[in-house]
Amino acid sequence: MADTKNMMNKERTLEAEGEMDYDYVNDILLFKVKDREYDFSIEFQNMVVDVDNEQFIVGIQIFDASKFLKIGKEHLRKITKWQFKAKLKENEFRIDLYYQVVVRNRTVNNNIYPIIVQQDMGLPSPQMVKTV
Repeated sequence: MADTKNMMNKERTLEAEGEMDYDYVNDILLFKVKDREYDFSIEFQNMVVDVDNEQFIVGIQIFDASKFLKIGKEHLRKITKWQFKAKLKENEFRIDLYYQVVVRNRTVNNNIYPIIVQQDMGLPSPQMVKTV
C-alpha cells in the first residue's frame, strides 16, 4: 500500500468507463472501473471496496445487495445504466451509487444510494471517482 501521508490535499478526479455484474444466486452486486490495477481492499459491513495503486476507489462489491439497496433481486438483474462517485475525506469516505433499473418493462431513473463510512485508513484526502 502506498504511503499516503505525503500526498497533496487537493481534490483528485478519475473518470473512466466501468463494468457491472450481478450474481443473482449469491445476491452480490459488483461495480468496477475498467483498466485500473487493483492494489488492496477495504471490508466493512456487507461491502468490499477495491482501491488501486494511486489510491482511487475502483470497485465496489455489495453482498446481500437486494436487502442492502432495498430492491428486488429480479430488478437488480435489469440494471441498464449505473455510475458511482466516491469521495474520500480525512475521516470518512462517501460512495454515491446511481443506477437505472427496469421494473415491469419500465425504466426507473435516479435511484441514488449514498454509502458513508467513517474511516481511518490513511487514504488521501479528498478524491473523487466517477464512472461513465
